[in-house]
Amino acid sequence: MNNTYNEIHSTIDEYLKKHKSILVNPERSLMINNAVKNKECIVAKNGALATWSPDDSTGRSPKDTVIVRHKQSENYIDWEAPNNIPISPEIFEIIFQDALNFISEHETIYVLDKVIGADAKFALPLKLITDRALTSVFADNMFREIPSDLNQSCFAEKPFYLISLPYDKLNQPKYFEKLRKLSNGKTSDKIVLIDFDLRLGLVIGSSYLGSVKKLMFTAMNYYLLFENVLPLHCSSNEGTDGKTALILGLSGTGKTTLSADPQRVLLGDDEHGWSNNGIANFENGCYAKMININPDKEPEIYNAIMHEDDYLNHGAIVENAMVYPDGTFDFNDDRLTQNSRASYPLSFLSNIKKSSVGGNPTTILFLTADACGVLPPISKLDQNQAKLWFLMGYTSKLAGTETSVFEPQSTFSRFFGAPFMPGLPQLYLKLLGDKMKEFNTSVFLINTGWYGGRYGIGKRIDLKYTRAMVSAALSGDLANVDYVYDELFHVNIPTSCPNVPSNILFPENTWVNKNEFDTISKKLAIDFSKNFDKSYSKQNIDSDIIKNCPGK
Repeated sequence: MNNTYNEIHSTIDEYLKKHKSILVNPERSLMINNAVKNKECIVAKNGALATWSPDDSTGRSPKDTVIVRHKQSENYIDWEAPNNIPISPEIFEIIFQDALNFISEHETIYVLDKVIGADAKFALPLKLITDRALTSVFADNMFREIPSDLNQSCFAEKPFYLISLPYDKLNQPKYFEKLRKLSNGKTSDKIVLIDFDLRLGLVIGSSYLGSVKKLMFTAMNYYLLFENVLPLHCSSNEGTDGKTALILGLSGTGKTTLSADPQRVLLGDDEHGWSNNGIANFENGCYAKMININPDKEPEIYNAIMHEDDYLNHGAIVENAMVYPDGTFDFNDDRLTQNSRASYPLSFLSNIKKSSVGGNPTTILFLTADACGVLPPISKLDQNQAKLWFLMGYTSKLAGTETSVFEPQSTFSRFFGAPFMPGLPQLYLKLLGDKMKEFNTSVFLINTGWYGGRYGIGKRIDLKYTRAMVSAALSGDLANVDYVYDELFHVNIPTSCPNVPSNILFPENTWVNKNEFDTISKKLAIDFSKNFDKSYSKQNIDSDIIKNCPGK
């Protein structure tokens, strides 16, 4: 297929023109009203919207998430990564025609024009096309309004189209041996597809709202690589001194908690780009995990969702949480899923920077929750060390969180967001190194996990000490202290940190059994080395980065 993205977009536009009922950029209240009227959701007691997905759509569908493999882009995508599943242009063409047919069959179609990116210089114009009012509300929560100066964007003439048809299903026999084979021998009837060259995304059969958000995040994480902008799966906040910080970390590391600092304004909690202009949030909203949310520990998030308002003004969407007949939520009940979520606009938070942009970051924090109990609670990383830890994206999977997991397991997710980083790893690494050097950015590794023993034996590092370490890193208090180089993990450990007991800075000092500490430390280093070899042995990773990998 030799279509250009202009031709593909024109084809979609023609189908829309022929449709009998198109709502283009409707009022938010109308979308909310239609979502309730069409029984896509119910109104909770406080005015928020509650919805539920089928069992197969309570989370992303990574095995059904594919990338169309074109000659133009294939040399920039890491096909060795398990998350980058290729699909041929010929199969795409069949799916695309099915999507157009589905659009024609629906009674009403919603079209929303938005952008991804708070900095107009790299804002990506988005046209969302969907048959669901609730998907439109979600997009209104999550994506940004078109800025008046969009014409200055590097993507101004390169819009992205996203077609979301969450409850349509592909014909299984038609796609036999073309799409994923299920355990029952049938073919999958859903697809989450992205075509970077044709600037098109398709979500068919996946009603998990996060599929829409993450597809657009993946698109930005590819396109920005060629615009000298580093895309990051991170939160960002700004101090009263105007200095910006980035916080990267996988689930369970404390990213959300540490980002919500009353002394610092929030730019965004999940997706950002780092250009020469500084930091810019991609989004207009937040998509928070709700399981076991504690209103005392996370009052901002809780109040954003649970404040009372007329439902036509509210629009926060709670997805796959338990709701009682009186319309109240039980966020501690995980019978539906551990992955209950809530979508809401950033404006529902009180301590935010409305522009969602800030200066070049002075400090970056990589968070890890080391359940082995052997990593220092804080360490400073030079440029090559930072590249290595950025590449590995390490944290621990805890015993008891999954069946048959009895001891902590090492988990690695490149750039702290593996499923959404499709490009070759060296492209992201070069941008990080260049920007660290140009803007003299400091990087610290913060371990929010255990000390004195592994999970189940040791203790979790007290949050007040973690906050003190974060404060010291951001304020510059650690700029002039002495450091000790860790030969095994290749990090630099400060000998002192304000308001933190010096004995916990060096993990070995907190262990009673020193031999066990050595054994577990070496085992974790081996885990690093094995994962590096498995994931990057065929990649052109610089030797100065490789030598900083634990176990090397």
